[in-house]
This record gives sequence, C-alpha cells and structure tokens, in this order.
Amino acid sequence: MALVHKLLNGTYILRKCPKPGVASCPFLSTRFADYCSSSLEKPVAAPGKAPSQRKTEGNLEGHHQREVALDITSPEDKPEVSFDKAIKEEIKDHFRRLKDDIVNHWIGPEGRPLHEVLMEQAKVVWQFRGKEDLDKWIVTSDKTIGGRSEVFLKMGRNNQSALLYGTLSSEAPQDGESGRSGYCAMISKIPTGPFERKRFYDWSQFNTLYLRVRGDGRPWMVNIREDTDIIQRKDQMYSYFMFTRGGPYWQEVKIPFSKFFFSNRGRIRDAQYKLLLDKISSIGFTLADKVDGPFFLEIDFIGVFTDPAHTEEFAYENSPELNPRLFK
Repeated sequence: MALVHKLLNGTYILRKCPKPGVASCPFLSTRFADYCSSSLEKPVAAPGKAPSQRKTEGNLEGHHQREVALDITSPEDKPEVSFDKAIKEEIKDHFRRLKDDIVNHWIGPEGRPLHEVLMEQAKVVWQFRGKEDLDKWIVTSDKTIGGRSEVFLKMGRNNQSALLYGTLSSEAPQDGESGRSGYCAMISKIPTGPFERKRFYDWSQFNTLYLRVRGDGRPWMVNIREDTDIIQRKDQMYSYFMFTRGGPYWQEVKIPFSKFFFSNRGRIRDAQYKLLLDKISSIGFTLADKVDGPFFLEIDFIGVFTDPAHTEEFAYENSPELNPRLFK
C-alpha cells in the first residue's frame, strides 16, 4: 500500500505542473516551449541497469524472489524549470539572427557578394529532402467551409520529394449558404526573420518559374502572392496553369512570370497588373478541376531561372478604360 501511495502521489505532483506557453511573448518561438516541456519530463532510468534483487530471509533451497525496482519520483523532488533562462536564450537567438541580417545586408543578398548574385542564372527556392522542408508548407481544403475534400502532405520515396495526395469532392456543404465546393491546396509559409518579422523573396533577376513534378494528369493552378502587408491586397494573387502528364516519368515545368494573370477573390480581373518579383511572399498549388476522386502530385523542387530566349514583359493587354493609371 505504501508503494501504491507513493506512485499515485508522484503522478499527481507531475500533473499539477503547468505546461508553459508562449502566448505572453509573441516573438518567442516553439524552442521556448520545447525547452520548458523537456524540463518537466519525468527522468528515465539509465538503460542497461538490471532490476534489483534481494534474497528472502532464511534458506529456501536456493530459490530467490526477484523484485523490479520502480523509478518513482518522490513528492519532495520538484521539477526544475528556469523560465528566465529559457526567455533569455530565446531573446539572444533573435538578436543573433538580427545581427546576421544586418551583416548580410552589407555583404550582399543572403550574405553573398553582389556580383555573385547578379551572375546567378538559376536558383532552387524550395526542395524536399526531410521533414524540416515539409514544415515550410501548409495544406488546406474545402473542409474549412464544410466540404468533404481531404488533402495530406508527406515525404516521398527515399525522402527525395514531397507527395501531396488526397481525395477531391465537389459536394457542396449542407449549410444553406455555400453553393459550390471542391478544392485542395498546398501553400508555402511566409518566411520570417528575427522577432517574427515578415520577409519576402526577391526574384527580380529571374523571369521564369521552374518546377520538377510528377502528377496523375490533373491540371493545377500555380498561385503567387505578393507582399501582403496591405490589408486591401490580402485576397489578390497571380495565377497560371500547370498541366501534369500522368505516368511514372518526371516532367520539368517552366512558366514565365509574364504569363501569370491577376485575380482578386478568385475572379480574373479585367485590369491586369504585372507581378512585382521583388516582393514575393508565398507560392501555392490548387486543385479544383471538379473531378471527384483521388489525386496526387509529387514535387522534387521549386526554383527560378533566367531564360534568355524569353523576352516578353507582360502577356496581357490593358486599355485606358480598364486601367487608366497605366496610360497617364
């Protein structure tokens, strides 16, 4: 009974320890929570240690009674948590990253010499070689509005690609409001710097989006968003089509940035604007072809490059009536 009492008492003490959060400090990353959570974990006995044995009193003809030593945290042992230390380490990390940004700004983009960046003809922006690469993306579907489509993202074979798969359903939600449904999407997270400041990609020296993919024959929409600091532009994006061939072979997709058309809230606008390549915040892929059933899209890498044969600046015309600002 004493042993059971100690076991229950030790478990109760551990359950009473509050789990730390980072809501009070918005710029603290998950490293702070992981640091504090790890300090609350119950210590584990060293591996390889044999269970304790003791002999019963008296001679019982060579027989021994074995007992397993239980690793029980006594009520007197309180978990040691240093919140001040965790916060200081997190702040030091942000200041270190801020220092690197300032130094890299004087050296050149991304800490490389300016002449080296200007001579660059191709660049891989996203590749998928581990779980940390998947963490830079989010997936969503019409389930957010009550639909039934499902989408998942995982590493491909031999951890050399990302596999986006799921089931598309165009059945409208039974909410009396939505009349259409059926979409799945994969969107890159907006990069952040020190103290969670938003960053953006500068692709102004390139003119073509370059992808290596393998699909099931379905058409996808490739969506590019500009910097979304302005509230009025949060629903704006630039889109173009990507047609997968199907089959076991990889295909290289090259889409000039001049082909991306301007849309707002999913509608193609009559007045078209050129994509600002020095203010790119994210890229995404959307499937909404109204064909119910399973789908998959495997992505090796996503990059940009300069095609010297492509000289088109913008593929769409504007009239003074549609876009008078361009003709002043």
